[in-house]
Amino acid sequence: MDDALTALTTMPPPQFIMTADGDRIATYTWGDDAAPTVLCVHGFGSSTRDNWVNTGWVRDLLRGGLRVLAVDQRGHGASDKPHRPEAYEMTNLVDDLVNVLDTYLLDTVGYLGYSLGGRVGWQAAVDVPARIERAVLGGIPDGRPLARMQIDQVRAYLDEGRAVEDAVTRRYVSLAERVSTNDLRALMSLAEGMRLGESDPDPASPPRQPVLFATGQDDPILEQSRRLAAVAPQGMFVEIPGRDHITAPGSRDFRQAGVQFLQG
Repeated sequence: MDDALTALTTMPPPQFIMTADGDRIATYTWGDDAAPTVLCVHGFGSSTRDNWVNTGWVRDLLRGGLRVLAVDQRGHGASDKPHRPEAYEMTNLVDDLVNVLDTYLLDTVGYLGYSLGGRVGWQAAVDVPARIERAVLGGIPDGRPLARMQIDQVRAYLDEGRAVEDAVTRRYVSLAERVSTNDLRALMSLAEGMRLGESDPDPASPPRQPVLFATGQDDPILEQSRRLAAVAPQGMFVEIPGRDHITAPGSRDFRQAGVQFLQG
């Protein structure tokens, strides 16, 4: 079994990087240090393993001659999981990625993000454009991530065991609870923190780099994502056939389009 195939199911030990506010961010690397690097950033309630390893992305990026640097965003995976909503403001999520690039001595990278990771990628491409050469943004909404989650219902569920009545919130809770290592209080804090500051993508100030937007055919945010692609000067859009928001990361069509785009 070659290294690329092994990477489909195994994880290297995390390397931890400290944030400015004292939390640890778990990072993982695969591939040749001399190869072009792709920074991979997962979605809400997910992790590097969930979004990129188990779905075959790491394997296919390596086979495409690329190096992979992935992070577990704060609140996820092996990273610290603060319960402070302010820890999850968009500026902090972007600063975490800049800190990772600085620590690894990387001036510029390709970017691969899905859902929440796609939204953070949009902001990183706008705020620190010199660090992001090109980006694949999958399943990215045109508003604030997690804005429809009813925080009070999640809090009542955690504190009192009360049933979550709102259907959208119930889906978020189910998504979070499917991974045993997730901390629902931390993820609730993330949903609160995303409402602080300016977290909407600004169509008047889109990324200027080449960006591939990709969203599942059956994803309710399909047209939102398509609109974001239309305002990006070098934006392209791919509709992932037969996939919804949850299943899109595992699509072979998505992987093929994404790897080819990141190869430049």
